[in-house]
Order: sequence, then structure tokens, then C-alpha cells
Amino acid sequence: MQITARRTKMVFFLILGICLVAAAVALTGSWIILNWRERVLLFFGVVFFIAIITGLILNTTFLVREIRRNEHHDSFINAVTHELKTPITSIRLYLETLQRREVDEKQRRQFYQLMLEDTDRLRGTVEQVLKAGEVGYKRAAGNPTEIDFCGLVRESVELACTRHHLQPAAVHWQQPAGTNGSKISVQGDPDELRTAILNILDNAIKYSGDNVDVSVGIETPDEHRVLLHVHDQGIGIPAHELKRIFKRFYRVGGRSASQVKGTGLGLFIVRAIARAHGGKVFAESGGHSRGTTITLELPRIAS
Repeated sequence: MQITARRTKMVFFLILGICLVAAAVALTGSWIILNWRERVLLFFGVVFFIAIITGLILNTTFLVREIRRNEHHDSFINAVTHELKTPITSIRLYLETLQRREVDEKQRRQFYQLMLEDTDRLRGTVEQVLKAGEVGYKRAAGNPTEIDFCGLVRESVELACTRHHLQPAAVHWQQPAGTNGSKISVQGDPDELRTAILNILDNAIKYSGDNVDVSVGIETPDEHRVLLHVHDQGIGIPAHELKRIFKRFYRVGGRSASQVKGTGLGLFIVRAIARAHGGKVFAESGGHSRGTTITLELPRIAS
């Protein structure tokens, strides 16, 4: 209901802005035609006309952007509320069950395991929100050290498989070719880069649906750059949304994407971390149901 109301307001202000621009064009144009012989009046009339048009366009653009931003913010609040409420409700249910009746040892251990998983999910959501607040401030990477990039990616792949209870074959790790056994090193904060890589992997896994098939590879196009490619066979991304997915709170539209849990902060954090390390991140997709490739590019330390 709220999203529909905001879209109605957005359409209203857009139409209002167009009508005001049209009225300004008609009135000012008529005034210029009637006073075309008076050069001074004509000059000020043109300036006045341009000022009105510019003001109206800027005002309408600002209103539309604010409505869209509020819409994304509302979606974020709803997503975070769900991500926090669901595990808390689950943990409370298991605790009440343990308190009210006796359960055998096997079931008790199962309850403990499920509560630990819900706790991890809860902690992950909180960490995402806190990390988004941290990276919102433009700053250089903290604690920069030389990092074995291949080792960091391999470790992140194993951790992602463990988190999502996947078989190792679900995420294909491809050793970089053409390095002649040389070490691929980058400069930066290992914890932040691990967070960025895990966010990309988590995104690929979540949007793959039930059949997770993710390929992870490293490319070194030259001695100054290293590229991490993460490709999935999931729902894909429309071309007009490829750049928007890195904005704060933004989530891909569509029925399939709306069923995926998340806060809309993962790729925003990836972009902020990449920029803090002097790199960049971008997405490629063939469209609906054709999968997505996220590429993280970082400066490489010459070996």
C-alpha cells in the first residue's frame, strides 16, 4: 500500500511539473512574441523563462528522487525487520519447547543446532547493517597489508559453502591460468576484502535458486590488475538495473527476486570496499534467467 501511494505521488508531481513547464513555455513564449521589438525586455524575458524552466525541472527531479529513495528505504526497513524477527521468533519457539516439555537428547541437539544457525543469521544481518554504516563514509582501507588474493578467495569459497550447507561441487573454484606459479598479491585490509568476496558469493548463491551452480575465477589481464569473476546460473538481471544494484537499499525487481531474503546492502558494501582499495566492481547479465557475473577488480602488487 505504501509503495503504491508513493508511486501515485511520484506520478502526480511528474505530471504537475510537466504542466507547469508547459504553462511557463506558453506564457513566456507569448510574452516574448508580444514584446519582440523591445530588446531589453526580450533579453530579460528569455532569462526569466530559462530560470523558471530550470527551477521547475530541478524541483520535479528532486521530488521524484526523494520519493524513490523513500520507497527503497521502506523496502529496506521491511527486509531488515523480517530478517531480524524471523530468527528471534524461531529461537524463542525452540526455547519455549525445551522449557515446557522433556525432549530426547537427539532432538535437543537438533534444537541447539537450529538455534545456532538462527543466531548466525541474526548476527549476519546486524553485521551487514553495521558494515553499511561504516563504509558509508569515504575512507581508505584500514590496516593495509600484503594479501595472497588466491588464498583469500579460496578461503571465502569454503566459508560460503559451509554457511549455505552446500557441497563443494556447487561452487566451482578455478585456479588462475598464466601466472607461472607466481603469487597474486593485493594491498588492503584482509577482513574488508573477505567481507566483499563473501557478499558477492552469498549474492550469487541466493539468487541461484534451488540449483546452485556458481563459478569463481581469477584473471590477471596485466601486471597491475587482478579480476575476480563470480558467475551464477540464476535469475539474471535486466540491463537497466545492472548499475542500480550497487546502490544502498536497492534490490532487483520481479517476482523471483522478491522471494530472495536480503537487506539490499550486500553489493553496496562491495562497491564501497572496492573503491576504498582503489578498485571497482561491475555486473554483467544476459537478462532474465540467464545468470549474472559480478567482477571485482583490484590493483595488483607487482611480484
